[in-house]
Parts: sequence; C-alpha cells; structure tokens
Amino acid sequence: MALYKSEFGENFNLGFNIEDFPWLTDKSWHNDMCPSFYFKMGIQHLVLWVDFEAPDDREESEERYLVMTAINEGTDNEPEIFTSEDSEVVFTTESPSELTTYLKKLASAY
Repeated sequence: MALYKSEFGENFNLGFNIEDFPWLTDKSWHNDMCPSFYFKMGIQHLVLWVDFEAPDDREESEERYLVMTAINEGTDNEPEIFTSEDSEVVFTTESPSELTTYLKKLASAY
C-alpha cells in the first residue's frame, strides 16, 4: 500500500495518477495536514502537498495542490526533505489537470 494511503486512508484521492510521475517520492506523515511528495529539479528540492478533495476537510489550505521550495537536511543518498519558514510557494491550484500539466512541464525541462 502506498505510504500516503496508509497515513491518510485507503480512499484518499490524489486527483491524478501517481504512477505517471515516478520521480515523486512519497513523504507523507500522519502528523502533517495532508499527503506530500518530494522531488528535485536541477539543484532545487521541492515538495508537492496534496490536500483533501473537499474544501471543508482542509485545515488551512484554500487550494488543493501546493508546490513549495524545500531543503535537504540529509544527504543525497539519504535525503531528509523539509519545507521551512524560508520556503516559497512556486505553484498552487485547485485543478488536478493544471497540476499534471505543471508537473509534466517540469519533467520535460530537466
């Protein structure tokens, strides 16, 4: 079972097919507000947060999908990717199709 499903429930709907983006690494943790996935583009680590489908189920986020800059507090072989106070939002949307278009553009750029 996928980590995000074990942390947030088997029925959690990402709104997109995770298998289309094998470079997304699931880093979901039940103490977070929603599932998250990290990836690296060039030298920059990024985290994709995927909030609940229903806005009423969300704690803070207005948009369902959020991509933020992140830092690696580990090593290249054993990464520990985190967002921090200095992290910047680089993309946000409510639309699964806008998210997949964004992710595909990122992947083709690198």
